[in-house]
Amino acid sequence: MNTPAPTRDEPAEHARFAAHLRDLARATGPEETAVVARVLGDPDRTMARSAVLRHLDRRATDLHPGPEFEAWADAMTGVVGGDPFLTRRLLEWSLIRVVVLERPWRPGDLLESSDWLQLKAAATSNAEVVQLLAERGRTKRIRRTARLNRAWPGDR
Repeated sequence: MNTPAPTRDEPAEHARFAAHLRDLARATGPEETAVVARVLGDPDRTMARSAVLRHLDRRATDLHPGPEFEAWADAMTGVVGGDPFLTRRLLEWSLIRVVVLERPWRPGDLLESSDWLQLKAAATSNAEVVQLLAERGRTKRIRRTARLNRAWPGDR
């Protein structure tokens, strides 16, 4: 990692964050887990977690519909396993995958998930998921997104 020197107006952690994002964007294949682990070792835990979260979301967005997602998610879980928030995000990406691919899922898992996941699921094409979230989504925004996705008359 080539961490740029901070400028007079930029704190050191901002320069490290930008460098972490660049390193993570380039990391694929076998070196990806090592880069994620190195970033998580940054002394600023909040900043490191934020950089890794962006990376997980970016990679999962690309991978979740395909067969390579499961191996990738397992590898990432092995690296972030000590962080409950990042582990949960990976689990929620696994639930999104199941929903999008219309594989069996449990309503309780979806209803107990984060607002982030419910909002993402409300925008899918899975009619059963959309109906559940239109009726029982945690927030008004989630319920409205699901209703609009269903294009229910009178809800626009």
